[in-house]
Amino acid sequence: MANSAVLLTEKLKQAASATEPLTFRQAPHNLEAEQALLGAVLVNNESLDRVSGFLSPNHFFDPLHGRIYETLAALIHAGKTATPVTVKTFFENTDPIDAHMSVPQYLGRLAANATTIINAAEYGRTIYDLATRRSLIVIGEDLVNTAYDSAVDHPPKAQIEEAESRLYTLAEANKYGQGFESFQSALTHAITMANAAFQRSGHLSGASTGLSDLDNKLGGLQRSDLIILAGRPSMGKTALATNIAYNVAKAYKGERAADGSMETVDGGIVGFFSLEMSSEQLATRILAEQAEISSEKIRRGMIDEQEFRKLSEVAAEMSRIPLFIDQTGGITIAQLSARARKLKRQHGLDLLVVDYLQLLAGSKKGDGNRVQEITEITTGLKALAKELVVPIIALSQLSRQVENRDDKRPQLSDLRESGSIRAGRRRRDVRLPRRILHRAYQTCRRNA
Repeated sequence: MANSAVLLTEKLKQAASATEPLTFRQAPHNLEAEQALLGAVLVNNESLDRVSGFLSPNHFFDPLHGRIYETLAALIHAGKTATPVTVKTFFENTDPIDAHMSVPQYLGRLAANATTIINAAEYGRTIYDLATRRSLIVIGEDLVNTAYDSAVDHPPKAQIEEAESRLYTLAEANKYGQGFESFQSALTHAITMANAAFQRSGHLSGASTGLSDLDNKLGGLQRSDLIILAGRPSMGKTALATNIAYNVAKAYKGERAADGSMETVDGGIVGFFSLEMSSEQLATRILAEQAEISSEKIRRGMIDEQEFRKLSEVAAEMSRIPLFIDQTGGITIAQLSARARKLKRQHGLDLLVVDYLQLLAGSKKGDGNRVQEITEITTGLKALAKELVVPIIALSQLSRQVENRDDKRPQLSDLRESGSIRAGRRRRDVRLPRRILHRAYQTCRRNA
């Protein structure tokens, strides 16, 4: 055994002495592709149109290339011609690349070495993909370092949610989170929305709730809006929300876009966070509503053959609608956001319903300040609505003070933690018509 240990020690020493010099890996990049793209744009400014939709200066590995691309884009978008002669004035005071070449000379060489503009889009896609890989490396390194040196109050679940959020942002960077955009671009989106409203049934700019009176008040469910649906217990909040969710999902129509993705034409794909009821209870309520059979009779098996046949037909029709239910209770706003992002990434998402607000938890535990926690939740929901570009309907309880007044009509001040809830939503008080409230209340009583 002793001889074996000596031999093992000698082998380790020999291996250590024979170790090759350490080498380091560079971040993935392709300077030739960057040079080829810049040269193509300098030769023919129309090449910029092929890459400007997805490529930005920060995607270039070489900072000088990023500055050159930014200058070229600014000149071309201003209606001017970008050539080595017109661009060099912006780089005359820039430090030379080396002892033998200045930046203006480098611009001339880029244009001289440009071979073709046909592959400009491929060059741009290569640069973009390599930039994405570099971002993945950064996220991975941060994840490893955080896992090694994590604080006691930063549990692994929070690290997973943070990493998932960053990965989702990176995955959707070509659709969301573009930063500042010009007013002209915003106007284009507004005109597109108006055109969609003109062509959509009902002429609504948002998704129809299936309730004409409510659609007339809201103009449909608008993207990026956080809508608070409040009421006292057993007043029909869930019944109204499930009706809206079902109507939106039932009216869903999609068409395939040029890039292969599905675009919503009418209705929408709905995600429903049922924090109070199980998915079976929620499905039973919707089934009872659509089949016009009491949910109590369904639960107790007090239905005849004809009613069972009607239930089967309605269930077969309902099974085809894009309505997804998450029944997990007591989740945090961070967990809800992560699951909503995953749903949008895997199936798409056009409407999100949260039943209900006070059952969500904030990220900070044990501070005892529920108002601050609700503020975090509502602010997070509003940020999520803008990030996913979908309307979010969040149900909320009303305080008991409404019962102590002669006028029972609810006010904003009747919301529990009303200041924090109102801080996270667009301030517009819409009182539902009495017939809608009465219908929801009767549905709630019938399905109880």
